[in-house]
Amino acid sequence: MASAVDIGTLITQSPEICGGRPRVSGTGVSVTRIAGWHRLGCNPEEIARKTELTLAQIHAALAYYHANQQTIDSDLDNETSEYDRLADEHRSQQH
Repeated sequence: MASAVDIGTLITQSPEICGGRPRVSGTGVSVTRIAGWHRLGCNPEEIARKTELTLAQIHAALAYYHANQQTIDSDLDNETSEYDRLADEHRSQQH
């Protein structure tokens, strides 16, 4: 019989990895990245195919996301705004 996994150990934070954002333990994959794929319509199985994460790790990240959705959505919106700003800046330098 396999030993039980404490799901509280599947998500961690440390200042030196992912800018201190919550991430899947033992990886550099942030909860924000998984939440972004989720917001784009990817289901956990699709996310597993994009990464080397287990479904348990992905579901733990999604549970963390849903418990902290306002904060993580704000981070995702800020990333999108910064991407758009940089893309506009790059386009204007091309002309």
